[in-house]
Formats: sequence, C-alpha cells, structure tokens
Amino acid sequence: AMAMAGPARLVRCGQKDELHRSGLRSGAGAALHGLAGAKKWLEWRKEIELLSDVAYFVLTTLSGYQTLGEEYVNIVQVDSTKKRVPSFFRRAVFIALHTVVPYCLEKGLLHLERELQTEAAESRSSQNHPAPSLSSGTLMRNWIQKQVGELTEQQKKTVLKVVYVLKQCVPVLHRLHLAVFYISGTFYHLSKRITGITYLHFGGLEGEDQSIRSSYKFLGMISLFHLLLTIGVQMYSFKQKQRARQEWKLHRSLAHQQNTTKEKTTGRHSRCTLCLEERRHTTATPCGHLFCWECITEWCNTRTECPLCREKFHPQKLIYLRHYSL
Repeated sequence: AMAMAGPARLVRCGQKDELHRSGLRSGAGAALHGLAGAKKWLEWRKEIELLSDVAYFVLTTLSGYQTLGEEYVNIVQVDSTKKRVPSFFRRAVFIALHTVVPYCLEKGLLHLERELQTEAAESRSSQNHPAPSLSSGTLMRNWIQKQVGELTEQQKKTVLKVVYVLKQCVPVLHRLHLAVFYISGTFYHLSKRITGITYLHFGGLEGEDQSIRSSYKFLGMISLFHLLLTIGVQMYSFKQKQRARQEWKLHRSLAHQQNTTKEKTTGRHSRCTLCLEERRHTTATPCGHLFCWECITEWCNTRTECPLCREKFHPQKLIYLRHYSL
C-alpha cells in the first residue's frame, strides 16, 4: 500500500540527506585543501560546496534514483498528480532552486553590498578617483560592479537598503516556510513547494502518523508565534536604532553649527546684559538668566535679585556653567 508521506518521514529524509551532503562537501573540501593549499580552499570553498550538492542530486534525483535519505525512510517523489514520478525538467528545476539559486543569491547580495560600501567609502575619501576593481574578477562581480557604476548616489543608498532588507528577509522566509510545513505536513523544502514535488511512502497506512502529525501541528503553531514575536522585536529594535541614529545626526549637526558659528556669534544671545559684552565664564541665576561670573557676583554685592526679572535669590544659588559654549 502507498500513502502520502507524513512530516516525521520528510524530516528524517531531509536530515539524512543533509548528513550525506555534508560528508561529500567536507571530502571535496579536504581534497582541494590537500591539492591546492589552504588559500585556494578558502577562496573556492563555497563553489566546492555547490558542486558537491549539485553532484549529489544529479547522481540521485536527476538520474531517476532515490536519494539516500529517501531510501532510508522508504519514500518516493511524485508530482502534483500524485500518480507519476516528476518529469526530468521538474527535477532539474528543483535541483537548480535547491542548490544554485541560494548560492547565487548569497554571493550576489554579498558582492553587491561590498561594492556599494566600497563605492560609498571611495566617494567619501576622494571624489575624483575611480573605484579600484576588487581582487578576483569573477563574472558576477564584474557585472555587479558595472551595474553599480551606472547608479546615482541616491539609487546606491536605496539599493543598499534593499540588500539589507533582503538579507533580513531570507532567514525569516525559511523559518516561515518551516512553520507552514509543520502545520500542513507537506513540502519540507521551499524548492519542492515551488516545483510541486511531494512524496508517497510504501507499506504503511495513512492513519499511522496521526498522533505525530498533531504534534507537528502544535510545533508549527509555536514556531509561527515565535517567528511573529521575533519579527516584532526586530522591528522595535530597528525603530529604536533609527531614532538613536537620527538623534545622533541632529546632535552632531547642532554641535557642528555651534562650532562654526562660535567665532561669529557675538549677538545679543551670547552677550551679558550687565556689561553688554560677550559673556565670560557664563553663570546662571536660579530663574534661568545668564550673565558673566564677575558681573553677577559684583551685582549681588549690592542687590540680591535678578537684574532682568527682579526675582529674589541668595548669591549661593548662582550656578557657574562649565563647558557652556553659547
């Protein structure tokens, strides 16, 4: 008898496949490390991992065989009709989505972010010099460099924000998909959901996994709640960071304005109303009016009131303002 494979089988299958894939990746990496040395291994590590993953799926799924994980839990791939094995094209698309697309997305975002940051640093340091090309010239990197070169400064800032958002969204999307899988019990991988590849298992009744399936549904609900909570916290912290950044910019611009106008401003705001000159050693009365230290202390020798608003105060209440610059 054949029935739809339950979530427990799909998880075990995914874990087993991941175990064999990681073994193949580490073996290929060790071979490159031994042949070409540590520098080349570090440079080509991601590409070797991609080739290992592609090789694993080409030799199993694309060739029409079960993967080692599928064989382990006794399940077989079927298309959306649940009566046929997926077509060669569908399997090829699944492999591309599962291995090549994540690699390209990760590399593309990384190169794009680096290029935009390099451009920004270059434009800050020297306006006239063109940005130097990055060390190892790959096709993707050169193409990104060319595209970035054609953007305006405002567009570059916008693209950098989009890159940041995408980098945050990709893990969130994976977590959301995993929560949906736990609830629905089908499509453990996003690539299989897109291509519509599901599983049937041999020699089992459909009802045998009902208790496990309900446990997975509960786990899915918890995962979804946790994800929403995480997104909420991230958005709150992002808003706090934005607010702090804006406050810092405002503070910095105010400080800059004060520094640039310090020499020029000898207007009425920075003058003492007693000597009619620029205040020296600014001192505040309890009512908040500002005078020179010498002027107000001299005034207090004869009168114990504010020269401006006539509010009475004791001379001991005078506040000498250290580091006051206005």
